[in-house]
Amino acid sequence: MKEVLILGGSGFIGFNIVECLVNRGDCNVTVADVKNNSKLTKLLNHKEKSKRLKFIKGDFSDKKAFLSFKRKFDEIYMLAAVVGVNKTIQNPYEVINTNTMLTMNTLDWISRNPVKKILFASSSENYAGTSDLFDIDIPTNENVPLTISDIKHPRWTYAITKIHGESSFIHSAKKYGHKCTIVRYQNIIGPDMGFGHAIPHIVERFINQLESPIKVYGYDQTRAFCHVDDAVNGTILAMESSNSDGEIYHIGNEQEITMEKLTKYIGDLVDYNGGYENARTYPGSVKRRCPDIMKAKNDLGYEPRYDWKTAVEMTVLWYKNYFESGNQPNEGGFVPPELIMKK
Repeated sequence: MKEVLILGGSGFIGFNIVECLVNRGDCNVTVADVKNNSKLTKLLNHKEKSKRLKFIKGDFSDKKAFLSFKRKFDEIYMLAAVVGVNKTIQNPYEVINTNTMLTMNTLDWISRNPVKKILFASSSENYAGTSDLFDIDIPTNENVPLTISDIKHPRWTYAITKIHGESSFIHSAKKYGHKCTIVRYQNIIGPDMGFGHAIPHIVERFINQLESPIKVYGYDQTRAFCHVDDAVNGTILAMESSNSDGEIYHIGNEQEITMEKLTKYIGDLVDYNGGYENARTYPGSVKRRCPDIMKAKNDLGYEPRYDWKTAVEMTVLWYKNYFESGNQPNEGGFVPPELIMKK
């Protein structure tokens, strides 16, 4: 039975990959992360599933944490990273330092512990200002330039670490002889996705009545939202496909919508009857973002199952129940863009 390591396996996408692989039952899974979560604990306590699952707690931005690995791995999913727009703007150095060290420490460990294949999770943030600076086609394919529109702007620190990671893992694979695949996630959403993202912020503002009328931040900007189950399927296909070595794939959905349409649809889902007001969004935010996923379809057989409305509804209803039960964000709650812009 093959051995799989998932760095960042307690995170949103990471845990869903863990759960899928453990339920499938054809591999042993080791999760390595700085913290556990209740859903992972439930799997670890399951009589049968726990036999195929191990959790190693550690700060893997510290090279010493890798000493806790006592087995060889066939496949590594590298998803560990500091994420979230608020964090990039408020703590840009932390984002650069942590994400860069996670990459370099993983590469250092691989150099002394051979693996068959590694998958690096990257991001649509890598295109940063591409759609704004150049006349490119949207949906955007994997071959357009990776462009940072303003190197001084803290917003793009996350993108910088992901571009660095892509290059590092690709060239490491060439040097040490293992296979490598990159996936660039495109606005992945779903229940319990954390609180540092647009949809949880919007639901929080509706349910907790943080403002009236509701502000539609970045009303004319566009995004294409993808359900996490589709992202998991695409990621595993990219890892296990014989066609994916050395390739880069968009994992997402091609249904592009405006933030105004998203916000008002969420308002309908939570039975909001008030008004709306257009407002500026976070500094540096991209005007349009929508991926071309044809390469993943052709090479991997990837096909999203959820349309944007279903994906958004499933996400919103989870957060609606969460906030209506009296809960508050455990981290990364809503901070108005105008407050961040003043800092």
